[in-house]
This record gives sequence, structure tokens and C-alpha cells, in this order.
Amino acid sequence: MELVINAIVTIFQPINFSLTLLGVLIGTLFGAIPGLTATLAIALLSPLTFNMDPISSMLLLLGIYAGGMYGGSITAITIRAPGAPANAAVVDDGYALTLQGKGGVAIGISNVAGVVGGLFSCIAMIFLSPLLAKFALMFGPAEYFSVTLFGLTAVFAVSGKSFVKGVFSALLGLLLATVGYDPILPFSRFNFGVGSLSRGLSFLPAVIGMFAFAEVIRLVLEYKEENQQIVKVDRVVPNLQEFKESLRFMIRGGFIGVLIGILPGAGGTIASYVAYGDVRRNARHPELVGKGSLEAIAGPESANNAVSGGAMIPMLTLGIPGDSVTAVLLGAMMIQGIQPGPLLFKNHLDVVYPIFAGMILSNLALLFIGMIVVKPISRIALIKKPLLISFLMIFGVIGSFASSNSIFDVLVAICFGVLGFFMDRFDFPIAPTVLAMILGPLLENSLRQAMITSNGSPLIFFTKPISVIFLTIAAITSLSMIYRERKQAKPLPSGF
Repeated sequence: MELVINAIVTIFQPINFSLTLLGVLIGTLFGAIPGLTATLAIALLSPLTFNMDPISSMLLLLGIYAGGMYGGSITAITIRAPGAPANAAVVDDGYALTLQGKGGVAIGISNVAGVVGGLFSCIAMIFLSPLLAKFALMFGPAEYFSVTLFGLTAVFAVSGKSFVKGVFSALLGLLLATVGYDPILPFSRFNFGVGSLSRGLSFLPAVIGMFAFAEVIRLVLEYKEENQQIVKVDRVVPNLQEFKESLRFMIRGGFIGVLIGILPGAGGTIASYVAYGDVRRNARHPELVGKGSLEAIAGPESANNAVSGGAMIPMLTLGIPGDSVTAVLLGAMMIQGIQPGPLLFKNHLDVVYPIFAGMILSNLALLFIGMIVVKPISRIALIKKPLLISFLMIFGVIGSFASSNSIFDVLVAICFGVLGFFMDRFDFPIAPTVLAMILGPLLENSLRQAMITSNGSPLIFFTKPISVIFLTIAAITSLSMIYRERKQAKPLPSGF
């Protein structure tokens, strides 16, 4: 109880409370602008938190996370342009309601559903994380290798159209993770005679480059004048009847979001579409789904926001990010000297409880901020492209430089921006590369430590029960995805 009381007192300190509200506002704004995401917002602003108190910085970033998951639904509903892929599931129903003059109510239901899903995921995170952390305390190098390898199978879920390209992207990330000093032997690898590469490739400049600078290049090359109409948003707060009709799918979406969020790499896009399918099957008026159903907004948006707490569970307890947002969040925590994993719950409960409380506060703040700022943000979302490009460039350069006060990191971000642009252009997903860069060092360290412990025998991975279980799950996951890919592949024409 003392830790709980201290956590509550901590988050309601004026500076921490203000940073949480600011984070929710920034996240909502970023999420509402098509092309910008919570991942990008956290990547850009993480370097600016280096000199802040760790808890204060985490509250700001968690606020951005909560706001970003909701913000994309605003433009998805009003102008049929989802701010993030996870919000695409509500485009048809949301825009149909806008054409019927009910766009404000649709946004209001989206906001309430996001808060319900987010709070549901917070409860799951609070109760499940300590249990999983206690279980993870039994892990040795072999178990960590197996769990991390299982985490890497998430590349299949975030590989987009081709899992072959997803695997290639993940292998690229693993290769990039080996640059710098060897974790066990005292020599530098793959520095090509460049002294600055001896310390390795900094994660934040790489992420800023692959998300922000790649987006800048795309916007510049594809720039054209756009004249979008500003949609009038009337009543935003749903009435009691509208809330009661949607509540059932808000709760169902919360369950779906938490379960999918716990799976490494699944993410909000999968959760929202699974929830949308659930609405299609069980809606009171299935004939309205796709043509303007509030239930079809409540389910996906609840699931999308519920992913946040679910994805935090493996990130906090095992150090394995559940999606691309928590991958960037993990990097930010490590820079602050907070090492996620089972020991976090043993040695740093003074950090864990404020994180739990901060997630709850962020979702409660979203309920009010999300309602208040809908009208101005629906206009800001139509920001002109030249201004948006300038904004991304300025914050990208500042963020890259601030990570270690080095011009070299700005060059790293630019190089990764070019890499990210070409990967996107040729349909190579970026998320597997980011995931592999995070998990690569842990995978290598645990592999080598296990081999040293067993005097070079690989049998250590097959004699530990936990290791065998996770290796089996990883194998089944990989084989099932390969089978599904082969089954969906189009047969070659005759004569080939």
C-alpha cells in the first residue's frame, strides 16, 4: 500500500501531472495527422527527455502512447484518412456517419471506447505483469535465448504482404545490431575503420531516420497541392442510449486487444480488425456494419487502445517489446537507465508502480482531452505538407543530435532515413528491422552465455523445460505462417 500511495502522490505532482496531460495532447495531435504515429512521436521526443527524471519522462511518453492510439480515428472518421493503420478498421462506418451528420458522435464513441479498452488493459497489466515477472525469475541464458527467439517470430505478424521480405528485414536488423563492441570479447566489430561506429549504431537515431526522415523523403517526392474540406463536427459527447448500445463491444474489444497485445508483434492493426470481425458476427444490426454503425467503431477502437497495456506486459516483464511503439519505448527506458525484465519488479518497484498509475491517468486524461480538442484537431490535421515536412526535419535533427550530442548520429539518422524510404518503396517492412535491432543484443548475449555455460553443447536449449516450450512455440508459429503463406501464394501459370 505504501508503494501504491507513493505512486499516486508521484503522478499527481504538478510537473508529472502536467507532463502526462501534455503527452496525451501531443499523442492525439500526432495520431490525428495522417502519416504521423505514436511511434514517430515517441521516437522524436525521447531524446528531449534525457535530462528529465526517469519517472517524469516515462509519464510523458506513456501519455503520448495513449493519445496516439486514439488520435488516428479522428481523421479516419472525418476525412476518411486514418492517422495510423490500426485506425483503418473504422474508416467505412466512421465516414458514413460523418456523411449522415453524426461524425462528432462517432468520434465521441471512439474516444470512450478507447478509454474503456485502455483502462481494461491497465487492469490486465497490473495483475498479469507481476505474475509473469515471478515466472521469468526462473530464466537462465538458455531460457532467455528461447524467449527472445520466440519474440523474433513476431516478424511474421508485422511482415505485411510477404513474410519472406519480413524475414529479410529482421535479418538486416540483427546484422545492424552486431555493429560495435563485442559484448564478451574486447574488440570492435564491423566499424569499417570509422571510430564512431565502435560504440555501435544508436537505436534512437536509427528509429528517427527510418520513421521521420523516410517520411520526409516520401512527402517531398510525392508532394502535390491538396484542397481538403474541413468537416463540421457538432455534438461529440454520446448520449446514454448510444453508450449503452456500444458498451458490449467496448468490453469485447478490450478482451481482444489485451490478448493480441500480449503476443509480440501482433499490434493494434490486427487487434482492431479482429474486433471488427467480431462486431460483424455479433452486432444487433449487422446490416448497418460498414454503412454507419457505432458498434463497428466501438469494438475496433477499444481493441486498438487495449493493445497498449497488453504490449507493455512482455516489454516490462521480459524486455521483449509487444509492438513497434513499445520497441521504441523500451529503447527510451534503457537510455534512462531502466532495464525492463523480471528484475525490474524485484529491484525497482518504485518505478513500476508509477508506470502503472501513469497508464491509468493517461487513459482518464484522454477521456477529457480527447473530447475537448476534437474540433481544433480536426482542422490541424489538415496541416499543409511543406509545414509538416519542416516540422519533421527540425525535430528529427534535434532528436538525433540530442541522443548523444553527436553530429555523427544525425548522419546515422539520415542514412537510416534513406534506407527506410527504399525499404518502404520496395515493400520491405520496417517494423521487423526495429524489432530485431532491439532483440538482437539480448539474443546474442543469451546464446553465447548459454554456450559458455554448457561448454559449447547446444543440448542446453533442449534440456531446459521452459526453453523447450518456447522453442516449440516459436517453431509452430513459424511453420504455420510459412504454410499460410504458401497456401495463399498464387499458382504459377502453366509452362513455368
